[in-house]
Amino acid sequence: MTRIQSPISTDGVLEELLTRFCPGHSDCTIVPIGHGNINDTYLVKTPAKKFILQRISATVFPKPLHVITNFQKIAAHLERRTGAIAPEWQFARSVLTDQGDLFFHDEKGDFWRGQTYLPHKVVTMLNSRHQGYELGRTLGIFHLLVSDMDGETLHDPLPGFHILPQYLEKFDCTRKKNSSMEEGSQYCQESIEKHRNKAAILERAKEDGILTMQPIHGDPKIDNFIFNELGCGVGLLDLDTVSLGLLHYDLGDCLRSCCNRSGEGGGVNREIHFDMEICKAILEGYFRQAGSLFSPSARSYIFDAVLLLAFELGLRFFTDHLMGDNYFKIVEPGENLQRAVIQFRLVEEIEKYEPEIRAAAEI
Repeated sequence: MTRIQSPISTDGVLEELLTRFCPGHSDCTIVPIGHGNINDTYLVKTPAKKFILQRISATVFPKPLHVITNFQKIAAHLERRTGAIAPEWQFARSVLTDQGDLFFHDEKGDFWRGQTYLPHKVVTMLNSRHQGYELGRTLGIFHLLVSDMDGETLHDPLPGFHILPQYLEKFDCTRKKNSSMEEGSQYCQESIEKHRNKAAILERAKEDGILTMQPIHGDPKIDNFIFNELGCGVGLLDLDTVSLGLLHYDLGDCLRSCCNRSGEGGGVNREIHFDMEICKAILEGYFRQAGSLFSPSARSYIFDAVLLLAFELGLRFFTDHLMGDNYFKIVEPGENLQRAVIQFRLVEEIEKYEPEIRAAAEI
């Protein structure tokens, strides 16, 4: 008997998907898994196996097939590289349909794909220097694993992703059409104007050849890291945003998200705290593995990366709020505005630690 629990209207789609991805299994359970802001993700259980079934958001990813083919290239590369560098490394493989396809294209035009399920310890907050060190070490291993991959063969799944000046241009156009007098909006606009002149720092360094491009993960938040039962980092989930980019995008986003002890959601009036000890531990673990990828000049931009990635996310949340919440999922109206306020308050908090972050990046 098939049992389906879904927060979305499926109109029979999930039933059809199960006949495609696990034919012959009448005893099947499918339940939502994870709390991602973008795709719809399910865990499918049959007597024979568990696997992940995911609908790729065409609203976010303009060409879902690029995401699917990128995954195959990345998985094949990791298959070749992990044995020599990180034999314990875990990564998902594709689960094919009954026709041997990488995806199923439903009548609504949505693309669905299956991936192997990776059992892992779920960590939502770093509570020790050891955890921070392991997380940084894991990100460093990933960067090493993909450092020799020909990034030009990868499709760009999100054109303009992390290009902060482009997000500013989008915000400026949106603000002209959608003014907001809600509580918090004025604060967001003031924060944007205060930091506007810093937006191009990383892009200018890239143009000047100080910072160079290589494949990066694109979304190294804490719940995308795989930890084993001993608390050691052994992999990264969610390879949908892997593409050519600056290592600073990943490292900055990782520090922004993992050192924010308050998280990205919840009320806007609570205290925002950037944990400098966790920041030091992440950088220590990261550079122990991937220090060879950073020149001294490149290290000098790590503080800018942490600050600007927090600013970028605040800008994106606020712009999405003004545009009607088309990108990031929300549960209640105004949620993206609250998220934006939290990120801009985090920017202020990060600024207080500029000397310490710059010193930690130079060790």
